[in-house]
Amino acid sequence: MSQKTLTENAAAGALEASPEASSSKRWWILAVIALAQLMVVLDATIVNIALPSAQADLGFSDGNRQWIVTAYALAFASLLLLGGRIADLFGRKPAFLIGVVGFAGVSALGGAATNFEMLVTARALQGAFGALLAPAALSLLNTTFTDAKERAKAFSVYGAIAGAGGAVGLLLGGILTDALDWRWTLYVNVVIAVVAFVGGWFLLNNHRDAANSKLDVPGTILVAAGLFAVVYGFSNAETHDWSSPETWGFLIAGGVLLAAFTWWQTKAAHPLLPLRILLDRNRAASFFAVLISGAGMFGVFLFLTYYLQLNLGFSPTRTGVAFLPMVAALMVMAQLGTTVLVPRIGPKTVVPLGFAISVVGMAWLTGIGNDSAYLTAVLPQLIIIGAGLGLVMPAAMQLATGGVAAEDAGVASATVNAMQQVGGSIGTALLNTLAASAATDYLAGKDASSKLVQAQATIESYTTAFWWSAGFFAAGALIAFLLYRRGVPEQDADAAPVVHM
Repeated sequence: MSQKTLTENAAAGALEASPEASSSKRWWILAVIALAQLMVVLDATIVNIALPSAQADLGFSDGNRQWIVTAYALAFASLLLLGGRIADLFGRKPAFLIGVVGFAGVSALGGAATNFEMLVTARALQGAFGALLAPAALSLLNTTFTDAKERAKAFSVYGAIAGAGGAVGLLLGGILTDALDWRWTLYVNVVIAVVAFVGGWFLLNNHRDAANSKLDVPGTILVAAGLFAVVYGFSNAETHDWSSPETWGFLIAGGVLLAAFTWWQTKAAHPLLPLRILLDRNRAASFFAVLISGAGMFGVFLFLTYYLQLNLGFSPTRTGVAFLPMVAALMVMAQLGTTVLVPRIGPKTVVPLGFAISVVGMAWLTGIGNDSAYLTAVLPQLIIIGAGLGLVMPAAMQLATGGVAAEDAGVASATVNAMQQVGGSIGTALLNTLAASAATDYLAGKDASSKLVQAQATIESYTTAFWWSAGFFAAGALIAFLLYRRGVPEQDADAAPVVHM
């Protein structure tokens, strides 16, 4: 071996042994993962503000408009577990990079859409590539940060993005639509993806923790069809009625398929979702916390967006800016919760406390009126809700993936994402239906042609949604308190398995 080769090997060994270099690389990896996750999360809401402009440009009907949102949700939710398992089987780096490139490519396709069919196809493909990218990103985070303190900090950042990404999407969607064109709400993903791809290419190394396993094809079909049916059923509840066969029929079918999937996982030689992942009490509590957070947050983002724009006359950009204090509070409390509170007193106190704080904020938000001011009737409540969710989301995501065997990291991460997506679908359907019923009940016996009466009817619909969101958070507090074990979780007290970078 040449002297040059020996020197190079020695230098490489010194670099690998250097804690500073290793730590520096981990934080750069976090930046890349966070950027990719932001792209996936904000795309669930960034297009919403641009929908009126896109509809006017492409000329599709009000009935078809919902499919621009639903197509993304359906593909994303139904393919998440498959995406997570692909990352485990074939490597997280290729899954991450393919997901980034694919997401960027179909985003460009959607931005260049010349008709409704082209746009809705692009949105569905975005969901499919997002289902590959999101679990790969979270599992990379889970296997990269193994030191308890560093892991807590990393998950505080990731959880804050997962919780606040919707609000960031509203802000960015408003700015791009106002300043440029609705198409830039999709083109912007190309810019984000270039940075994420370059960073991932140079920083990540491939590792296949489940290389000796095989893909559970029957399980994949059952869970994909089951999740599709559940999300589609709840989506139909918005446009149809709960008594419609297209609503309850798909919900029942989804329940049966998911039950069959659960049974199959006890028989399969290489299960897609090993039940050991679900049977841990802290992990099960965390999944429920993510599900309920996803359902309750919808009440904040959607109905408060309507209120700010339609009742208070905010522009799309100003509406997005109005959510920033909530994002700031969420990020601060995410750091406090994961790095200080959970390692000291455990999740049994922290997560229910976060839900309880969110209940207070949501209940206070029901005091809005047509003549309310943002600074007194909205801002303090948003800060409180953000603080509460900051204690819930990052801690729940950390505990949902903590202590999972390396070969199961991808599918465990996918389950977290699936819970958040299904929770959002449930919240969308239930709160929309309840809000519409509240407005109809208020208008009964009144002069519906009066603008003042109509405005008050919308207030009734918003406050009803806020009360129900508060109820979701209250249920979350109770479930979290009952399910989480007492004390500090073991995975937070001890170092996790060896990192693969």
